[in-house]
Amino acid sequence: MPEKLDVISFLAAAKQYPLIDVRSPAEFERAHIPGAISFPIFTNEERAQVGTTYKQQGKDQAVELGLEIVGPQLAQWVKKAKKIAKEGVVLVHCWRGGMRSGSMAWLFETAGLEVKVLVGGYKAYRKNVLAELEKKIPLLVLGGKTGSGKTEILIEMKRRGVQVIDLEGIAHHRGSAFGHLGLEEQPSSEHFENLLSHELQQMDFKKPIWVEDESRHIGKVFMTESFYVRLRESPCLFLDIDAKYRLPHLVQVYAQYPKADLLIALEKIKKRLGGQHFQRAVECLEINDFTEVAAITLNYYDKAYLHGLTQRDDTQINRLEIHTLDTNLQVNSVLAHDLVNFKFNT
Repeated sequence: MPEKLDVISFLAAAKQYPLIDVRSPAEFERAHIPGAISFPIFTNEERAQVGTTYKQQGKDQAVELGLEIVGPQLAQWVKKAKKIAKEGVVLVHCWRGGMRSGSMAWLFETAGLEVKVLVGGYKAYRKNVLAELEKKIPLLVLGGKTGSGKTEILIEMKRRGVQVIDLEGIAHHRGSAFGHLGLEEQPSSEHFENLLSHELQQMDFKKPIWVEDESRHIGKVFMTESFYVRLRESPCLFLDIDAKYRLPHLVQVYAQYPKADLLIALEKIKKRLGGQHFQRAVECLEINDFTEVAAITLNYYDKAYLHGLTQRDDTQINRLEIHTLDTNLQVNSVLAHDLVNFKFNT
């Protein structure tokens, strides 16, 4: 019989052995356990067909249909699983730890593999994810106006051994109307939560975990309310950097993209910029005056960020004036800053 594991034991085993997700491609694409390998029993269409048969004709007929569909594939599945297995072991899960994972586990075990199955399936995993995001996480928030180089700072801090979670990196978005440019497609909010939980599970909660200041949505991705509240209530180190340092950085990052894409991004914030400023930005874009385009949009984003900053507890905001966008020098200043008075909401 396959070994049945709870979520914690299953995730621990996944650090050593390959994890096979037998749900449909659509289920996997929407969200999955990080590191899982998609190994669907049914295609999206087949799963829908079996489900309809179950509802209309009953379980026995649905099982018979399922067997007709999967029968010709059994030998190939075994060969594939044996290539994936490590030391003859694989982990298997489906949606709720029912027929799909049980059937696949039986097949693999019959073929000589050692199989471990997740009790409760992906549904149980998701419950664990949401519980993880409810925890009292010792966050330190790096704030600053647009173009301050916060992401680059966090990446360098992580390289130096500081605990960091790159929320924008997980979301594949920089958090503005222009934030999607040059990045791969965003994950679903559900998968973002899975990835975030996975990162948190690698962290030592006895030490601070640095994240960038964000609104609740990063592009199309939304944080859970509990994690967002934790982020907003946590101590914030605000980098006060003059626009003259930030403008060249923004031009360097965004001027490389097609003007048609930049125009689409500008149109997203047309109402917020105001008709006159929007038209001026478009005219500057047409003549390749990217610095002026950046200055116009920066005026809007600076106001928006400062408004968001007023929503924080002022006693939890520590300001650090910096006169450079050299990442190494910025990191030196951040790490040397006195954070002793910051109080975690634990």
